[in-house]
Amino acid sequence: MYYPYVQMPRHHRRIMTVTGIGSIAVAPDIVQIQLEVNTENNQLQRAQQENAYVMNGVIESIVALGIDRENIQTVSYNITPQYDYVEGEQKFRGYQVTNAITVKTTDIEQIGTIIDTAVQNGVNRVSNIQFTVADEQKYYQQALSLALENAVAKAETIARTMQLQLEPQPIKIVEEISGQPVAYRAFASEVSTPIEQGQVSIQAKVAVQFEY
Repeated sequence: MYYPYVQMPRHHRRIMTVTGIGSIAVAPDIVQIQLEVNTENNQLQRAQQENAYVMNGVIESIVALGIDRENIQTVSYNITPQYDYVEGEQKFRGYQVTNAITVKTTDIEQIGTIIDTAVQNGVNRVSNIQFTVADEQKYYQQALSLALENAVAKAETIARTMQLQLEPQPIKIVEEISGQPVAYRAFASEVSTPIEQGQVSIQAKVAVQFEY
């Protein structure tokens, strides 16, 4: 008697592992930016005092734009000795004091004005513009669903191409943790400093195992 397909014992079954990727592009509704004030003086106390004076002015100017103080946060404060090298000799020049804050707002259109206002009031370094979404988990769940669908489609394609008898239910699903949402197309033009939010890409990735 001939059987075209005989169920093999479970421990003899072979395993296929595929990776599924899902991505959702959404418009950001939160923007955060880092602003720094750097001051130098050969006397540390004067460098600190000047830095504090300038940074207080920066913060007050940002608050005047309608930004809540709770959305302004100090992220670093550093004091660094500065040296010059003259004919191979190291000579002390003074101290550099760096105070960095982050400013967060849900008014995306306002970010250019915030930058201009901060610079006009003494900020001399702007960095780390980050666009995110408040309800990230909602979009991540959608991306995760797409990632699972992608993994199943890959497994079915491989099985069909290789003429394998694939078990429809996966035996293992591993969610691979991704980083922060990725913002792209981050600069364009208009009035004030040109900033364009573009979209945020929220991604999910899974490793799925099937028996065949």
